[in-house]
Amino acid sequence: MAVLLSTSVGDIVIDLHAESCPITCKNFLKLCKIKYYNNCLFHSVQKDFIAQTGDPTGTGRGGDSIYKFLYGDQARFFEDEINQRLKHDKVGVVAMASAGEGQNASQFYITLRDGLDYLDEKHTIFGEVAEGFETLTRINEAYVDDNHRPYKNIRIKHTSILDDPFDDPPELAELIPDRSPELKPEEGIDVRLEDDWVPLEELHDAEEVEKNVRSREAHTRAVVLEMVGDIPDAEVRPPDNVLFVCKLNPTTQDEDLEVIFQRFGKVISADIIRDHKTGDSLCYGFVEFEARESCEAAYFKMDNVLIDDRRIHVDFSQSVSKLWNRYHKFGAQDDKQGTNLCDTFLCGT
Repeated sequence: MAVLLSTSVGDIVIDLHAESCPITCKNFLKLCKIKYYNNCLFHSVQKDFIAQTGDPTGTGRGGDSIYKFLYGDQARFFEDEINQRLKHDKVGVVAMASAGEGQNASQFYITLRDGLDYLDEKHTIFGEVAEGFETLTRINEAYVDDNHRPYKNIRIKHTSILDDPFDDPPELAELIPDRSPELKPEEGIDVRLEDDWVPLEELHDAEEVEKNVRSREAHTRAVVLEMVGDIPDAEVRPPDNVLFVCKLNPTTQDEDLEVIFQRFGKVISADIIRDHKTGDSLCYGFVEFEARESCEAAYFKMDNVLIDDRRIHVDFSQSVSKLWNRYHKFGAQDDKQGTNLCDTFLCGT
């Protein structure tokens, strides 16, 4: 009885103790079958101790057993299956991460060193790593914050059942998705580098990297000159793929603009300018498209359109170059002397 975990840092094969812990192993196998673990974070990695995963919320406070899906909320947790012969005596022991006695659901951990005997008989050990110890080493070496959360996400990408001795309950078929679930951002946790992120230097050859470095240095010099007054602005001419949007409802959010305008083409950014002290919307912003043609299409279609019960006005950023340059200088938080566009563009009318 075995399961293959394909993670963002390598594969792990887990052999299950199905005879010693049938309820726990059945739970694990059937959760794998309904792709419950796909995209789950290793939300806690404690070096030379344990790596914990299995919570779709990524918080360490979530997760449900397969029995909840089959039999209802009252079956969210199931009882421990402690076997005194199974010990936390080596790297790669797999056990349930329960919050207390009889509080097993979906979360589990893998040991990252030998001799964690003080965990014995406290958590249900239901498997051990058979292959993929180099993957465990990569997980153990991850850079983490004070809460043991990796700075670069490590995820279970998908699971493959190599051997399942348990019959599927009749209700399980309805729970199995047609394809792997899409990755959705976790709510309530800090945003981190995604697992497929690589440094710029690894994406481009040396010539491209040098060109990018020179470009960044030139821009930095321009900004410094602007700050000391030697040139009027580091960004002299606003780009033609950016649309200025005003007369917004104060309740409209950045995400709303992005969703609304992406019908015209890929949106790189959508920022509503806000007061730097209160964070309140100043009722105008900028939408940057990947292509100039998308920006032009939005200009001709979106002027005077209702968004959140307010008729907006759109224009090219070149027409409001001073606002564009100030936005580039101060970002979405307006500067202390920034004009309140709620007055200038009749926000809220």
